[in-house]
Amino acid sequence: MFERHEGGERVILVALDFGTPDFAESVAELRLLSQGAGLDILGEVQGKRSRPDAALFVGSGKADEIAALVAATDADVVIFNHELSPAQERNLERRLHCRVIDRTSLILDIFARRAQSAEGKLQVELAQLQHLSTRLVRGWTHLERQRGGVGMRGPGEKQLETDRRLLGVRVKALRERLAKLGKQRRTQRRSRSRQQVLSVALVGYTNAGKSTLFNALTRSGAYAADQLFATLDTTTRKIYLPRVGEVVLSDTVGFITRLPHDLVAAFRATLEATAEADLLLHVIDSASAGRERQIEAVDKVLAEIGADAVPQLRVYNKLDLTGVAAGVGRDEYGKLQSVYVSAQTGAGLELLRDALSEILLASRAQDVTGSPDETSPQPISE
Repeated sequence: MFERHEGGERVILVALDFGTPDFAESVAELRLLSQGAGLDILGEVQGKRSRPDAALFVGSGKADEIAALVAATDADVVIFNHELSPAQERNLERRLHCRVIDRTSLILDIFARRAQSAEGKLQVELAQLQHLSTRLVRGWTHLERQRGGVGMRGPGEKQLETDRRLLGVRVKALRERLAKLGKQRRTQRRSRSRQQVLSVALVGYTNAGKSTLFNALTRSGAYAADQLFATLDTTTRKIYLPRVGEVVLSDTVGFITRLPHDLVAAFRATLEATAEADLLLHVIDSASAGRERQIEAVDKVLAEIGADAVPQLRVYNKLDLTGVAAGVGRDEYGKLQSVYVSAQTGAGLELLRDALSEILLASRAQDVTGSPDETSPQPISE
């Protein structure tokens, strides 16, 4: 018998192996996502298939297995480690007699819990509504009408049409507000550009240690925690580098495999700062067995937001968990490629500061001469 927990909703996790090499890592990630959302995991169901079932995603027999576990544990929600179509979600809810959500909905829920700034909350709401607009499974407008929204239904308009119309109105309003905030942000960046202040943005897979490194470099108290998506709102501080002067350093939201497209689109205004930076510090969890896959996931999102052309220095973090000594990596021409540090213990941070000075000085010299400089870094796989 499964123990009942107080607090979060009780959930069953479902993951199917379609032959991908990162299946085990993906399941472990789903557990961390669920725990980060404050959910109580009562059980897991796994299976293998060559391709998803069109109606239920899982096969009929596997659906019965999940239904039996739901009944035995009295679970509230079943979470799939995959993206479900609206039809699959509806069919599964009828079969399992409980709520069913997919990985995308779970990530959106975590973002909704963690967003702190007004802009962050608007971005998350926009992503959620865009995701909901393809579903509209559980009703929406009845909540609005309870607040006195008399006359909201148009002449001869059906409930679903009303829902879609109201969603469209809200999405338009959110986009307009975010566009204004984005314009303000671009004005601030242009002001810094006119003052010739160089900018550096921290990017990386979620929980790679970006915020810990940001705090170590800036001596600030930005929120950092050993959990996925601890940071959602971009934090900016100035740091001083010898021979370079003041530099603007930004800590950004972490990326993840299969990051919901609606979420990337909603956060595009925030992530524009990444595309306009002079240098990206790509923070990598050197202790993770899946670091190469994580690097690919980050580079994919960077390409999606137009930041793939920005010079990048890879920072291999968490040396305190690997036993590797702090150091720098260069190619056969002496170009800086990577730095090995521990943001937790401070090992290698001076090497990182020296690397930043070297790269940014080269960048500034290139801007003055207008010719490529050999010391410009390019990312490599290690």
